Amino acid sequence: MSADLEAVLRGPKAYSLARKALEAMEAHQVWPTPQNYELWLHFVAAKDTPLGKELAEIVARKEPFTDILAEQLAARHLPKARLNGELLTAGDALSKELDSVSKAIESARETSEAYGAELASASQTLESKEPAEIKAMVENLASATQRVRHENRTLESQLADTTAEVTRLREHLEVVRRDAMTDGLTNLANRKAFDEALDGAVELADRQGQPLCVALVDIDHFKGFNDTWGHQTGDQVIRYVASVLGRAGQGARIAARYGGEEFAMILPGEDSRTAILMLEQIREEIGSRVLKRRSTNEDLGAVTVSIGLAERAQGEPAAALVERADSALYASKRAGRNRTTNAAQVSAAA
Repeated sequence: MSADLEAVLRGPKAYSLARKALEAMEAHQVWPTPQNYELWLHFVAAKDTPLGKELAEIVARKEPFTDILAEQLAARHLPKARLNGELLTAGDALSKELDSVSKAIESARETSEAYGAELASASQTLESKEPAEIKAMVENLASATQRVRHENRTLESQLADTTAEVTRLREHLEVVRRDAMTDGLTNLANRKAFDEALDGAVELADRQGQPLCVALVDIDHFKGFNDTWGHQTGDQVIRYVASVLGRAGQGARIAARYGGEEFAMILPGEDSRTAILMLEQIREEIGSRVLKRRSTNEDLGAVTVSIGLAERAQGEPAAALVERADSALYASKRAGRNRTTNAAQVSAAA
């Protein structure tokens, strides 16, 4: 957030601007997440900034304000979002550099020890020939080698301390990375983690010649449910669906919150036939439970989900695979919801 905008939000207009931002978000059906709220504050309070102007253009075009669009705007205009990405990159680079330094020092230690052993052997060989000057030279070299060994021991001690500190830093970076790749509401992988994992799964599938499936899962009628019971209860429903997907997303499988009430799964090594069976079990389990509102214990009824599945074609890019899964998801919606559709069936019907 810019310094000018932050100053405005600490002044007398703060509450008025906050209400305007929330009203604008509600009018354009935008989820009131912290990131979205910060973006829309720019729209109502700082329209002359690059972010404010871009948001104004989006509103004028009546373009849907999706999670993907919000992430793109944040990455371009919000310093914190850019910093998170840079921190992850810097952490990876630091780990690689420290690995390189550690290996170089270890190599130097081994070379020095080998050099000392060779000198000791040369001293024994030349000792039998008894030339005083050669013997003196070798003794001097042996003495120098002892000093090098002593320095190496000191270096090894320092290296051990450094290695312990590097380990601590790596663990901290891993925690930061894990937090940055985890959805705060559900503890599933977030959209960024999903995108990275899918790219890796595509590369692995190409190398090993194994099948790969992607599934998109969407909670049916969630907006009406949210409007009736409120956002806190809506979050309860999202966490419930996430818990079922999380249990299924074990081993090589990855379950992620894709955005809003939509989830995604990566199924490496599974073809569509086996994936459909697993996804149908998930769908049936989600719909089998009658939820209760935590605050009042009122019955919320059963929650259902629609699912779209796509099996990757040979050489197919990750984006195209997700797009076909998305088409299959909307086919499930059009067919009445609470069902799983294979993208192959959509293609055959077309």
